[in-house]
Amino acid sequence: MTVPATERAAMARARELGAAALGTTSPNPAVGAVILAADGSVAGEGATQPPGGPHAEVQALAAAGERARGGTAVVTLEPCAHTGRTGPCADALIEAGVARVVVAVPEPTQLAGGGAERLRAAGVAVELGVEQDEAELGALGPWLTGVREHRPQVIWKVAATLDGRVAAADGSSRWITGEQTRAAVHRLRATCDAVVVGSGTAVTDDPQLTVRDADGRNADRQPLRVVVDRRGRLPETARVLDDAAPTLVSRAASPAELLAELYERDVRRVLLEGGPTLAAAFLAAGLVDEAVVHLAPKLLGAGPSLVGDLGITSITGALSLETVEILPSGGDVQLRLRPTRHTGGRQSVRKRS
Repeated sequence: MTVPATERAAMARARELGAAALGTTSPNPAVGAVILAADGSVAGEGATQPPGGPHAEVQALAAAGERARGGTAVVTLEPCAHTGRTGPCADALIEAGVARVVVAVPEPTQLAGGGAERLRAAGVAVELGVEQDEAELGALGPWLTGVREHRPQVIWKVAATLDGRVAAADGSSRWITGEQTRAAVHRLRATCDAVVVGSGTAVTDDPQLTVRDADGRNADRQPLRVVVDRRGRLPETARVLDDAAPTLVSRAASPAELLAELYERDVRRVLLEGGPTLAAAFLAAGLVDEAVVHLAPKLLGAGPSLVGDLGITSITGALSLETVEILPSGGDVQLRLRPTRHTGGRQSVRKRS
């Protein structure tokens, strides 16, 4: 499809706006919207607010005011046509006099669907599917995973040495990576609804699992801290049980059971920070959607590896990952990866539907 460069630039900005809202909108999608005036200039921007607050389109329209009339709305998700905690965004766009709406991802649910049809019936031109893949793999990913698989999206985060060790032979692991990488981890935590570790990590490392700023202060908004502890090993003195953030101690017997439990709590994006055993369980079950691996330029030669036994016995059975991004992080390197298949061979990267 032919889309003007101004609209493609606006779509890229809309994706950025949605990404900035990650961690604050669940169970709603993190949507971004940009309103272009009739002359193609940016008139307003918006992103989904916490549940009960305005949707991205309404925010962008409020910022644009009368400049929206005759203009174009560029949105990462098809404007809704139903009334929930807020009114239909399609109606808001019609009332504002927008002439054209450009959408990345068509609405996949029956409840909120019909926005494009309502807009077209009112004489508004609608373009669907513009840079859809980029939007689906971005801020809309957690919500789409929930819609399609009825579970949260899982991001596995791990820090390791160049030889793949997450701790030394004596168990010490602070600090494998540098200060800049640790700051990046806190920014990643802030985009998630829950942070998950196993009881082994909680007992051995005694992490607080909060989001902290550069000065070490806890942020105002904190994700749910989750400890998988089937055997009741977590001591009452564990820092994860302090009042800095909410905590769930789960006795779930499998990753799928844990994710179902979290989904029912409106969690849509999970950061998996557990040790090698928990990581292996999620990977083997095909329940890791993305991996963020921080590699430090260090060698240990011994100590636990970054992932436990996956039950793989030959190179042909290796779990394959697609490299999405490689970034320097101070003296470390950050890799963003997506599994393309798990040990059973089922595709785990979501395809557009």
